[in-house]
Amino acid sequence: MIILGAILLIAGLVFGIPLLTTVGVILLVVGVVLVLVGSTGRAIGGRRHYY
Repeated sequence: MIILGAILLIAGLVFGIPLLTTVGVILLVVGVVLVLVGSTGRAIGGRRHYY
């Protein structure tokens, strides 16, 4: 999710499409939050690890 967010963010900035930039930032933030919460050992949505 982090990689997809980064790709969309870069594509949105290069092509000047604000919707891609917004979606990219949202996916990037959600991906980072899931990685941080998953690394603390807490289960997310019934799963022990988020892959």
